[in-house]
Amino acid sequence: MEIKSFEEFKLNRQLLNAIEEAGYEQPTPIQQQAIPLAMAGHDVLGIAQTGTGKTAAYLLPLLMKIKYAQGQHPRVLILAPTRELVMQIDKAMTELAKYTDIRHLPIYGGIGPKAQIEAIQKGVDILVATPGRFTDIYQRGEIVVKHLNTMVMDEADKMMDMGFMPQIRKILEVIPVKRQNMLFSATFPAKVEELSYEFLEFPMRVEVTPQASTADMVTQKLYAVPNFRTKLNLLVYLLSDEATSRVIIFTRSKETADNIYKFLARKVVADDRIRVLHANKGQNTRINAMEAFKEGNIRVLVTTDVTARGIDVNEVSHVINFDVPLIYEDYVHRIGRTGRANRSGEAVTFMTIAEEYHIRKIEKIIRMEIPREVIPEAVPITETPFEEQQDYLREIDNQRKKEDPTFKGAFHEKKNVPARGRSGPAGGRSTKSPAARSNKPKSGPGRRRRT
Repeated sequence: MEIKSFEEFKLNRQLLNAIEEAGYEQPTPIQQQAIPLAMAGHDVLGIAQTGTGKTAAYLLPLLMKIKYAQGQHPRVLILAPTRELVMQIDKAMTELAKYTDIRHLPIYGGIGPKAQIEAIQKGVDILVATPGRFTDIYQRGEIVVKHLNTMVMDEADKMMDMGFMPQIRKILEVIPVKRQNMLFSATFPAKVEELSYEFLEFPMRVEVTPQASTADMVTQKLYAVPNFRTKLNLLVYLLSDEATSRVIIFTRSKETADNIYKFLARKVVADDRIRVLHANKGQNTRINAMEAFKEGNIRVLVTTDVTARGIDVNEVSHVINFDVPLIYEDYVHRIGRTGRANRSGEAVTFMTIAEEYHIRKIEKIIRMEIPREVIPEAVPITETPFEEQQDYLREIDNQRKKEDPTFKGAFHEKKNVPARGRSGPAGGRSTKSPAARSNKPKSGPGRRRRT
């Protein structure tokens, strides 16, 4: 039976007043299914993509269960993979618990633990933590865990991707066995399934969308792009359209993110309208950039996947995947940054010949083919530099070997054969003297460039 109002959950008046002030009108599908199960005391396994309201789906039952401040030590632990997500969860709790006296505290790395330890010592009911910072403060003897009766893991798939499993196992060893557990994940790969067996006891599974499905409100586009320089040209073209009002650009590496930021700030977007976010940035820098983006003071945010999970902005018009993610479920998380709160959005992906392999894997996961677009005529298509082309070919060789271990490799080192239409060292022409070249062994099928 569809639940049409939050009153039907029999929440207390403090929570209902906060829900109304927060602008929540009708429970989302994940909230309709998960809240009654959590309030009944069941362990819950929730599979739902970002932007579906899953944070409130576990916070409301927690706040209803705790009701008021009590004692000095935490009764609830919520684990999340990144400091941005920890901050986002705590902010949502501030909103929903505003008419209660429940004490909640976010703890995360990137800043010294002193202030966080002092806050814990004053008394706390709910801890929202990254696994690393929780472990650090616990090992200092500053967290008493014997009163914990509820534990939540949010974005479990990302926690597995980031290698938190050893830390999570250590946490599970020290907290009380008798507790209620909830695990939420956008996707349900094998690693998360394994974790669910260790963490949950007879869980009630709630899955509101097919695994790794992409948001219905998001229009997806894919451009086959020959090289890095053409990616930049296409990016400039897309940003010249005023309709791209609030944009997140995703890259695979911190170096690429920094380079794109510098290029755009110099050529396209005013310096005070663009920011870059990645793990090397200081905590205050990241917090300020996120707040400015949410408030609309920044038009373009360049970021890596590590910081992506904490970006919760309703009016992101475009997501641009400058690089195709190598963790394929991250594609779902990236494009889930737009099309939120029933608003439409657009997700654009750039693909080189070496990234086509990964796109095919992503399309298998999302069960659809991403629509291909033709590069607009106004976008300059540059010639691919020789070394960049060779890197692509090596990568394709590695991909084929991964699929077929018997594949011997098609990328052979060819000496003295210039690339067509090129000259000099960049075109592959040897610069050594004929005498020096004559002493080298001839290339052939048995000689391949090392990859």
